[in-house]
Amino acid sequence: MKSQHIITSSLLPLVAMFFSSCGLITPITEATSAAGYLADYRTPATEEKIISPTEKGYWDGDGVSGSPLIKINLEKQQAYFYKGGQLVGQTFISTGSEGRRTPKGTYKVTEKDKDHTSSLYGVIKDDATGEIVNDDAKTGRNIPKAGQTFVHAPMLNFLRFNGAIGMHTGHLPGYAASHGCVRLPNYMAEHFYENARMGTPVIVE
Repeated sequence: MKSQHIITSSLLPLVAMFFSSCGLITPITEATSAAGYLADYRTPATEEKIISPTEKGYWDGDGVSGSPLIKINLEKQQAYFYKGGQLVGQTFISTGSEGRRTPKGTYKVTEKDKDHTSSLYGVIKDDATGEIVNDDAKTGRNIPKAGQTFVHAPMLNFLRFNGAIGMHTGHLPGYAASHGCVRLPNYMAEHFYENARMGTPVIVE
């Protein structure tokens, strides 16, 4: 469920501070074979390019036509965006940490939400100073004291593809660190969001 908190530009700086992620990982019910909805998508002809961790990623998909497809490589911590089998985008990512691994499988985009927020995770801020007193808070587990507020983690450019799991703008520490979601640099998350459509295949391997 989405939080009722309204995301404003004042919250955008918090994105880099949050280890924002999705909620509890649900059983994989949307995984399917490639014979179904993938039948209409071309097999990617090109795989990856060399990108620097400081570069984070690149995009060259504007004006390129063809059915979209997203691949996520857990070992390399990278994601690839294809159009008609042509690689048009590549980015470093941060997936689920130990015990909260992003499940492998073949899925499809089932929801797009530009201003999504986590229903479970966020931070607790001091109302008077604005200081963050808990940067990894969870609803029901960490209760704000008097004079404090629970701020749900922003998950901008959210693409849901497996139950509670999706990909979105988030902090990249250089390793798998989320609660199960796939974090992307904001500028790459925007490209993925704008170019993916409902039903876009997402392959996690």
